[in-house]
Amino acid sequence: MLDWVKSFRKTEPPPIVAPERIVRVGCPAHNCGGRCLLKAHIRGGKITQLETDDRPDLIAAPQLRACARGRAYLRRQYHPDRLQYPLKRIGKRGAGKFTRIAWDEALDRVVAQIRRVKETYGNSAIFVPYGTGSYNQLNGSPTVRRLMNLSGGHLTFYNSYSWGAINTATPYVYGTLKTGNQRQDWLNSKYILMWGWNPAEMRDGTNSDFFVKLAREKGARVVCIDPRHTLSAAALADEWIPIRPGTDVAMMTAMAYVMLTEELCDEEFIRTHCVGFDQTQMPQGVQSAESYADYVLGVHDQVPKTPAWAETITGVPVETIARIAREYATIKPGVLYQGYGMQRRAYGEEVVRAGCVLAAITGNVGVSGGWASGLGLPAPDGGAFRSTFPIGQNPVKATIPVFLWTEAILRGREMTRADGVQGADKLDNDIKLIYAAATNILINQHANVNRNARILQDESLVEFIVAQDNFLTPTARYADIVLPVCTQFEMWGVEDGWKFGDEVILMPKLVEPLGESKSDYRICAEIAERLGIAEAYTEGRDERQWVEWLLNRYRESCFPDLPSLDEFEKSNIGVFANAVTEPAIAFADFRADPQAHPLDTPSGKIEIFSARLHAMQNPAIPAVPKYIEEYSSPSQKYPLQAIGHHTLARVHSTHDNNDWLAEAFPQRVFINPLDAGPRKIHDGDLVKVWNELGAMILPCRVTKRIMPGVVDIPQGAAWTPDENGIDRRGNINVLTSERWTPLGFASTQQTILVQIERAES
Repeated sequence: MLDWVKSFRKTEPPPIVAPERIVRVGCPAHNCGGRCLLKAHIRGGKITQLETDDRPDLIAAPQLRACARGRAYLRRQYHPDRLQYPLKRIGKRGAGKFTRIAWDEALDRVVAQIRRVKETYGNSAIFVPYGTGSYNQLNGSPTVRRLMNLSGGHLTFYNSYSWGAINTATPYVYGTLKTGNQRQDWLNSKYILMWGWNPAEMRDGTNSDFFVKLAREKGARVVCIDPRHTLSAAALADEWIPIRPGTDVAMMTAMAYVMLTEELCDEEFIRTHCVGFDQTQMPQGVQSAESYADYVLGVHDQVPKTPAWAETITGVPVETIARIAREYATIKPGVLYQGYGMQRRAYGEEVVRAGCVLAAITGNVGVSGGWASGLGLPAPDGGAFRSTFPIGQNPVKATIPVFLWTEAILRGREMTRADGVQGADKLDNDIKLIYAAATNILINQHANVNRNARILQDESLVEFIVAQDNFLTPTARYADIVLPVCTQFEMWGVEDGWKFGDEVILMPKLVEPLGESKSDYRICAEIAERLGIAEAYTEGRDERQWVEWLLNRYRESCFPDLPSLDEFEKSNIGVFANAVTEPAIAFADFRADPQAHPLDTPSGKIEIFSARLHAMQNPAIPAVPKYIEEYSSPSQKYPLQAIGHHTLARVHSTHDNNDWLAEAFPQRVFINPLDAGPRKIHDGDLVKVWNELGAMILPCRVTKRIMPGVVDIPQGAAWTPDENGIDRRGNINVLTSERWTPLGFASTQQTILVQIERAES
């Protein structure tokens, strides 16, 4: 007994286990297309586990369940390559050679360069690029824009990479971007065309795939039209119809031919609510111009746009085109939901307008269970972004199309309204300083990566680049100063539902910043202090106080019952949602009385024919939506079309270094067996993919889930060139052109031709 007591006394005491707390917090998102809720387990000052939404699940306010990216976020949060200290470039720009410096030196250098460029060239030589790598209200580029606006302004941009053509084209038809019913109304639809739309992977609003699933369970027929057999096609659709990329307008036009010749159009709705469908309703002054019916029937060009005509272009059989036309015209109400990849093409505006016209001529506009197509921001108020961090007024009035920043570096002083310049007749500067916050646009995500690298390497063009990020991204490797930014878990923030969301999601600070990293807001506040505008920048608020200010704005807009910040935090509910029990219907008032509730178009009606576009007299911008063959068509040299889908492995380039996601969704080029066979390519082989712009080597996946003649390279992989300049990671923008669309000056990054062969190594 005594020996046992002695032994017991020598035993080490049990370790003290730190108490655990669980906090509901918004997923950092990074512009994935959704806004979700996470449950963070925190112990000893570290996040140890992430779960997702466990609240009651109601159709009026469904759970915000996170996808694989949100659930795997800890692999990014505690990645060994996180930036922890400021860096200064010591080698050739782009070589990725840096040395650690103190914060004071880093910020003093940034301030000195801002002052120098302002004094030498003027504020319009400073550019803050597009970027969505950090997407709560107190992170990313808005913090820098506020700083620059308070210090004299900067060159800015309009439009976006994601929605460039659809943002431009939709108002030409409807006069607004708010063309969508609230998603709960999809349950009233009997037919859903998912045209190039893949919500199961790219999200497009948390729960969009869930609502399609519910609609299908209620009896709606769901058809997916896409070159890929996507996860959405597999999980949500009754039928998959593969179509050649860039030919969607041809199929839409042939569907209109069937509807017109078989008298399936809603003639009464067309007569009372539309202009330009046929010669009986042409706008004043252009009565002799080609109407939409003239184009479809081939009155002027002697080419009727029949299903047989479309089959040779699209690869979709005649019978299928005719059947889908009849189904959409007769199984009503119906939704034709347009994805965004097909408008990131050579003539991206045309596919948007063509889809809108199909919705209009079938009478699916302004009705429950219908859908007007176009961008589809939800009625009544457009959904998300009801409150934003205030950036103030920009003293520099000139703005450029978001996709043309490389042009503003090379020939800014030559750019005029003909190049898309707005707010001024021309630019008065080339871009000389770039302040890149939470963006990988400079290299990875913009078209023609090799060209971008050549431009940024030339220090006589852009004289100074500062980057703020969590990692040394391909863009940050081209910076002169790199500033380490904490993650959203390491600061206070707030976000709202993406596009369709009727939620406000709290993002309380969970843990301390890693190393010496700071928030975007704190970095800009310290620069503002050096510039003598600290009080104007902060207005005496820290990050938590700005969250309180933002919640007040939400409360004033459409969340009147939103709790105070203290109540919100104490409740630990994480999210406040407006329940949707009676979904809003876009254009319901217009449908009921077009005279009393006209659209914000010149005619007050749905403009199938646009007199504004007709006045441009540009064949690439026709007055009615037309199929225009892309300038890049398959050839003997480059016989394959390439597309780049949004993958669950990443959010654009964010998460590309996440090992869990890379294991689940490895980076590969997808190729059909009919294309792989003659090239003696087998599943898993290393292959070389190239065109005149660049080349890459990566593994392949031989699969029937991509149509013949098309290869798919998931977008967003981090550009990793070898000593010969061949990318070894599979960044699709090595192969994309910097050309832009004719109307919106928007991205054409899905118009790609390539060749592929087995790689030597």
